Amino acid sequence: MKQLIECVPNFSEGRNLEVIKQITDVIEKSEGVKLLDVDPGFTTNRTVVTFVGTPEEVIETAFHAIAKAKEVIDMRGHHGDHPRFGATDVCPLVPVSNISMEETAEYARKLAKRVGEELNIPVYCYESAAFEPKRRNLANCRNGEYEALKERIASTDWKPDFGPCQFTEEVAKSGASAIGARDFLIAVNYNLNTTSTRRANAIAFDVREKGRPKREGNPITGKIMKDENGNSIYIPGTLKGTKAIGWYIKEYGVAQVSMNITDTNATPLHIAFEEVCNKAAARGIRVTGTEIVGLVPKKTLIDAGKYFLRKQQRSVGIDEPEIIKIAIKSMGLDDLKPFIPEEKVIEYLIEKDNKSEKLVDMTCTGFANETASESPAPGGGSISAYMGSLGAALGTMVANLSSHKPGWDARWEEFSVWAEKGQQIKDDLLYLVDEDTHSFNLIMNAFGMPKSNDEEKAARKQAIQNATKYAIEVPFKTIQRSFDVFEICAAMIENGNPNSVTDAGVGVLCARAAVIGAYLNVKINASSLEDKAFADDMVQKAHDYVVRAKELETQLMQKVEAVIEG
Repeated sequence: MKQLIECVPNFSEGRNLEVIKQITDVIEKSEGVKLLDVDPGFTTNRTVVTFVGTPEEVIETAFHAIAKAKEVIDMRGHHGDHPRFGATDVCPLVPVSNISMEETAEYARKLAKRVGEELNIPVYCYESAAFEPKRRNLANCRNGEYEALKERIASTDWKPDFGPCQFTEEVAKSGASAIGARDFLIAVNYNLNTTSTRRANAIAFDVREKGRPKREGNPITGKIMKDENGNSIYIPGTLKGTKAIGWYIKEYGVAQVSMNITDTNATPLHIAFEEVCNKAAARGIRVTGTEIVGLVPKKTLIDAGKYFLRKQQRSVGIDEPEIIKIAIKSMGLDDLKPFIPEEKVIEYLIEKDNKSEKLVDMTCTGFANETASESPAPGGGSISAYMGSLGAALGTMVANLSSHKPGWDARWEEFSVWAEKGQQIKDDLLYLVDEDTHSFNLIMNAFGMPKSNDEEKAARKQAIQNATKYAIEVPFKTIQRSFDVFEICAAMIENGNPNSVTDAGVGVLCARAAVIGAYLNVKINASSLEDKAFADDMVQKAHDYVVRAKELETQLMQKVEAVIEG
């Protein structure tokens, strides 16, 4: 699955729109990334830009945007209300989907190294990309701001991680940059059935990590207590990694708890929602809904939907749109205005702009008609993957039906686990439907390469072999994932709702057909591969799956017949 990261560079220019546009134009013209937001601030003299894409394309785009900022921004005359020490003041990378924080931090360091060495900008790595603990905190790296940069970059303790340590004229113009990796920040407002800002603030203080000041005597009007250093003492709130305040929104006529969730691992959105609801209820107030400001990763809503399904003792093995619908309704995301996932979820925005026609998006009739046409693709490989996905879907259906069977309430979680597993197998095989056709097209494209001289002939031959090898690997993956369907269907035949045993039986037949069909594709593509050792090994492994698939089909169909006969 595609990896996605978000990049949120902050440029030290918020007043000259022409300068800002020169930087954002670099991002908009870059391949493989999508510019999501440009937020200039006049008072801060700072612009926050947000774009997203695959890791390599994001750091390539970020590099060129930083280069452009160095060209068009002169820090020697910069002033604004926000702390700053460079033209590209900070550039955090944020993991969005299918990528860990550790991997994201490595990309941040890779970008930092290139910016330091190729653009001659002093760079500090911060947050999860920091090389030492004291540099995790951005405020430490930027202490003294631009005005202190000359002394700091030359010092032992605050020498940049990459780039120059001398305050040359070039560095004086560009300043320094902090490049790091951090968690996704979710900005969210909880709507309350009150107009009282004071009560909203009280709830915010109950939950936010910082909490509320500790007071002598009366907890509201008493004198704030101080420690031995003269600093206010705080009673911590209940939610780690959150900041919150209460306010009144005239537009909606209600008070809200406004929260930034800065650590979604410590406090996921749905947990924050539940805690705000609890603290509000303790004060006689009800949360009527939730407003997400900006965008969210898909995982945020999927995790929330599954959380609320489990609370209802319902199967979480349902398809993605239904899970997201549960999240929307459970947290009241559509309380104040419609919540449209295609406009609020980062991954959906990316898919919408890069959407190409997929076989799996066709109607059943359209897919059948396309298969029946004179076009050689989709062919047997795609059909095999689709049969496998239908087998997984049937096993999953039986699991969900069993989870909701009257009298089996105590077993809901058992079947939910099977349904969730089946959904993943189904989704993987649906991906392989189009990937098999894509692998065939790669071979055709390779055959169409020029061959007018020896160099072109060699490149064409290598491309054909590479594409052929991939055309073996794709149906082999179909074999493996289709074979996994047997486990789902076997569990449903043996332990699932007996009224649906024939559905699980048909799932077994689909899985067997998928394994054998994909095996034929492995075999025919392997016959034209020059790497005979690889080809023979893949064919033998595929054949072994076929033998086991036939054995399992026989065994499981006998069990289906036994259940039918009672």
